[in-house]
Amino acid sequence: MQFRFENHLLDVDRRELRRGAELIDVEPQVFDLLLYLVQNRDRVVSKDDLIAGVWGGRIVSDSTLTSRINAARRALGDNGEEQRLIRTVVRRGIRFVGTVNEGAAATKAEPPPRPAPAPPKQRIHFCTASDGVRIAYADVGRGVPLVKTANWMSHLEYDWQSPIWSHLLHALAADHRLVRYDERGNGLSDWEAEDISFDSFVRDLESVVDTLGLEKFALFGVSAGCAVSIAYALRHPERVTHLVLYGGFVRGLRKRGRAQVEQSDALYTLILQGWGQENPAFRQIFTSMFIPGGTPEQWQWFNDLQRLTTSPQNAVRLMRAMEDIDMQDVLPQVRTPTLVMHCRGDARVPFEEGRRIATGIKGARFVALEGRNHLILETEPAWARFLDEIKNFMSS
Repeated sequence: MQFRFENHLLDVDRRELRRGAELIDVEPQVFDLLLYLVQNRDRVVSKDDLIAGVWGGRIVSDSTLTSRINAARRALGDNGEEQRLIRTVVRRGIRFVGTVNEGAAATKAEPPPRPAPAPPKQRIHFCTASDGVRIAYADVGRGVPLVKTANWMSHLEYDWQSPIWSHLLHALAADHRLVRYDERGNGLSDWEAEDISFDSFVRDLESVVDTLGLEKFALFGVSAGCAVSIAYALRHPERVTHLVLYGGFVRGLRKRGRAQVEQSDALYTLILQGWGQENPAFRQIFTSMFIPGGTPEQWQWFNDLQRLTTSPQNAVRLMRAMEDIDMQDVLPQVRTPTLVMHCRGDARVPFEEGRRIATGIKGARFVALEGRNHLILETEPAWARFLDEIKNFMSS
């Protein structure tokens, strides 16, 4: 049986998805989900329907379900903003809305064209920091090494599949050997760590790159990872070829005035009281700070990540470790070529903090992006420029 819609062909017998003559690589679970949606296109499919029809009734987390739906959309050139083929029906489920023609497969098919190269698969390993804490790191892709410094709240596996991070990580891995790791206290790294401090974050980065034997590499920092990247570049200037910093700061929240201190204290209370609850109302506050322009699916994924990646106590400890830093005075010592990017309406880290970094580092290139999301999404206009700026900077 074959299903045709737009310029796509879903071949059930061969378990293939094609766009024209191109074979689209999809995971088996994503293929099954897409087939289920197409076969049931006459109705809205609920979460329970998907779990029963695709997963055979097994327990599936919301983040896993969301990641598979987004993977199906990406395979079709669709997304959560446009919803051209896979449409979300609020509080009910999803539905395939494309016009479908179905028929039996040809008895004698033409030889299939050479398949497109499969997307890279990350490899997850562990190393041990100087104080014995185990740090999880992932290595994927080929080319010039690019190390993404850990930032507050990450998970190597979930981020690789998520609609918040996957587009960025896959794009970077397409051109580089991408290395990233989970900060101590969250993700796949040890949650039990006596020392959670800014200095320990820098030592963890040292442990990862030393374990991999990287002699020279570029550093990519997002948010709190920017300060860690700068600190490492100051300690090891001979090893860092480029600094790419996005949405960062070098003044912690408690160094930005009394109002910010009061906001910080309020957030601590919210985390300790509501972080671990099934009801996402408390976590939605953080989601609104990080991706206010996200879709309902992206908000749900970010809400799930907060609960799965760390404990309420560790979330507070990780925040505290970054809120008292002040690196303004050491910025003039940075000699590494630096690219600083920041969204004008960033709802989490003020635009001025990005300008502060670029002003302090001699010769740094500063790019102001249009947008208000702290984590850049592929559906926003700034995404294309964001990638172009990185590629041009890294090739210089």
